[in-house]
Amino acid sequence: MCGTCGCAVPGDHRVHAHGPHADHEHRHDESREPVPGEAVAVLTRLLDANDREAAHNREHLDAQGVLAVNLMSSPGAGKTRLLEATIDALAGRLRVAVIEGDLETENDALRIRAKGVPAVQITTGTACHLDAHMVHEALHEIDLGKVDILFIENVGNLVCPAAFDLGQHLNVTLLSVTEGADKPAKYPVMFRASDLLLLTKTDLLPVIDDFDPQAARGHFRALANPAPVFQVSAKQPETLAPWIAWLEIQRAHRRAGAQPQDPVQASVQAWTAAA
Repeated sequence: MCGTCGCAVPGDHRVHAHGPHADHEHRHDESREPVPGEAVAVLTRLLDANDREAAHNREHLDAQGVLAVNLMSSPGAGKTRLLEATIDALAGRLRVAVIEGDLETENDALRIRAKGVPAVQITTGTACHLDAHMVHEALHEIDLGKVDILFIENVGNLVCPAAFDLGQHLNVTLLSVTEGADKPAKYPVMFRASDLLLLTKTDLLPVIDDFDPQAARGHFRALANPAPVFQVSAKQPETLAPWIAWLEIQRAHRRAGAQPQDPVQASVQAWTAAA
């Protein structure tokens, strides 16, 4: 997928930052012509190395019984605002930590820390996604023994984040009602990788007449993905009840040493619990 956006491709001069406090950079040699097929070979090696690091991350998380949830969406879909509301809803029930991914600034991490939750900011420079090595570095700054759920807020992008395993247990994709309902059809890789789809900012539906939640579900189902779809608004806490129940169910399975509950089965239990 990185061959699509241009990051980490031979001939690219841009910097790919590694970790929240990276003080080094990797630059590609522009002094030679690329060899045909070289980009594919490099990308294959990159993904293989990433998958090994991701497996290592998952071992760390599993050893502590931590549930890791990777949040993905386009920019502005409301990931950080959802996290703030989720932290409020889980207060006193589950311990949360957050890894924030953005090209620049610590703005989102500061918002999370203001909630009294540990947050590590990864600034990727020009890279349009987090990778397992970046997350590995961030994990060393978190006391996982004091965490129940780790949220990883990926860089806002509907393409590359879906191709990079970070060591997470579940992928949650956000689709805001301010976007097109046909986003799942346009960006199938990410939406196929989703264990849960959240339609966000639904408080705006009364004033947005060109977003049809049923159409969004239809495009999502056309990808043969049976994952649950919840409509939520961070401004309407009552709409978060199924989402919070789903997280608690998944966390209970992880704590018991089991793999995460099947997302569809978990959604049925979540709706029952939230009713």
